[in-house]
Amino acid sequence: MILLAVDTSGPVCGVALMENGHVRYEGMVKNKMTHSENLMPMVEEAFEKTGLSVDDVDVFSVVVGPGSFTGVRLGVSAVKALCHVGGKKAVAVDALEATAEGVRYFDGVICPIQDARAGQVYGACFEGNTMKRLLDDAPVKVEEFCQQVKQLGKKALFVGDGTLVHREKIESLMQEDCVFAPAQMNYLRPAAVAQLGWQRQDEAVDYLTLAPMYLRAPQAERQRNLVEKGHE
Repeated sequence: MILLAVDTSGPVCGVALMENGHVRYEGMVKNKMTHSENLMPMVEEAFEKTGLSVDDVDVFSVVVGPGSFTGVRLGVSAVKALCHVGGKKAVAVDALEATAEGVRYFDGVICPIQDARAGQVYGACFEGNTMKRLLDDAPVKVEEFCQQVKQLGKKALFVGDGTLVHREKIESLMQEDCVFAPAQMNYLRPAAVAQLGWQRQDEAVDYLTLAPMYLRAPQAERQRNLVEKGHE
């Protein structure tokens, strides 16, 4: 069984190829090129280095959000196109859960966060080791999120690119109740996207039904709504 995983939801473009539960290829790129320029060459490299082709892939997994609206759409569209080649199915993967997966053995609460701008983060919480979900994905003010985490009553590990922006505020709010993941763990690993996809093959859907998961409307839509309200 072969699975190809794709993530373009954040600042890093990632591709992983898994065969029978083992990662055979993992690539991550963060450079001046756009994800649209990087993604397909990375997919081709994955096949070239493993001696496989798109025809060999049995199922795909892709991050459907939360994250960059443009990035999420790109990844979903690319995987739908790859699925179309052989009529394959795909597993939708949550970006925050995949980020937490990289530090799953923390003894406490795992809090993956992404910067959502305007003083907000996309955040969620999982129980370490079991990965039981404790807080659903949501766009929330940093202060409110930290209060929710405190109410869980356990040491919290913050991880994700949101920590790069909000670390000082989180430290002041959480004080000794939190720690931070090593810097290299803050970017979502495509191997984690592959692992979650592998575990949930029974949740694979027809590629035609695969869609981005938006926690709030894209900025252009929000601005349009504000303009329309202003004219009322």
